[in-house]
Amino acid sequence: MMRQLPSLNGLRAFEAAGRHGSFTAAARELNVTQTAVSRLVRLLEDRFGFPLFLRHANALELTAQGQALLSGLTDAFDSIARLTESVTAMRSGPVLTVGVGPTLAITWLIPRLASFYRSHPDVEVRMATGGATRPVRDDWTCTIRRDTDALPGYNAERLFPSTVVPVCTPKLASTLRSPDDLRNATLIVVSDMPNEWPHWFEAAGLGFPLHPAGEVSFESNVMAMQAALDGVGVAIAQIPYVSDALAAGRLVAPFPIVAHTVGSWLLEYRAIRKEDPALLAFRAWLHQEADLARQVEIVLGRANTNGSARRSAGHPPRD
Repeated sequence: MMRQLPSLNGLRAFEAAGRHGSFTAAARELNVTQTAVSRLVRLLEDRFGFPLFLRHANALELTAQGQALLSGLTDAFDSIARLTESVTAMRSGPVLTVGVGPTLAITWLIPRLASFYRSHPDVEVRMATGGATRPVRDDWTCTIRRDTDALPGYNAERLFPSTVVPVCTPKLASTLRSPDDLRNATLIVVSDMPNEWPHWFEAAGLGFPLHPAGEVSFESNVMAMQAALDGVGVAIAQIPYVSDALAAGRLVAPFPIVAHTVGSWLLEYRAIRKEDPALLAFRAWLHQEADLARQVEIVLGRANTNGSARRSAGHPPRD
């Protein structure tokens, strides 16, 4: 049966005008003239037999029918755009979508992906924004997150422990002789992770609250790590976030005392995906990289010549 549809150009013109509340703004979006948009909308109204807008001197106001049409059209056009992207991205090889927090992705996973592609050039890796505070989507192949247990219905494989250490630039580290010197430093904190510094203070044998000379707060770990690289102050960081910067000498751990927080970094996936070829390849590679990541903590431990005790503390932080 042939669908009885109005002009698609008219629908596009109306949807853009309704969304912007302006024929002029819609014309800019559609790369046509304002007169063309107005005419297309008028033809659409003639087709329906009722107005979709109340036209005022400097604004458009949707009628009740216009509001109902706009809501459905915006959803429909968004669905078409998503479908177009999906079809355009289709390829014959295996595809793996991994949900991962932005900080781990930027500082640890993405810099290592080249080695995965060298071994598995046929696998396409797509990254989605994940993390412990974000919902996991069913269309993801797997997710990497910090927590104590697997998500319901998911298999979990431990990659490395959740551990934190203070880091700063070498120049700033030269002014710090003992952990107590942090009282005279600027500490970098992440606003929704207030317990990471107290965990480390406890592991270092310092009393809390410690009152530093200054404190700078950021909303995300990505911002906090960049601030540390720029010499703003001393940050408390998950080891994977800074392992590359430590290896390159861009950051140093002035006091190599590692604080273990509750939980671990986990690779999680649904059992139904266990034999997925792309996941099999990614899992094997990821565990190899995780083994290397754990060596950073071992090196820091060896550097801790004072023999500071490491103690488990607190609750699992969130990315």
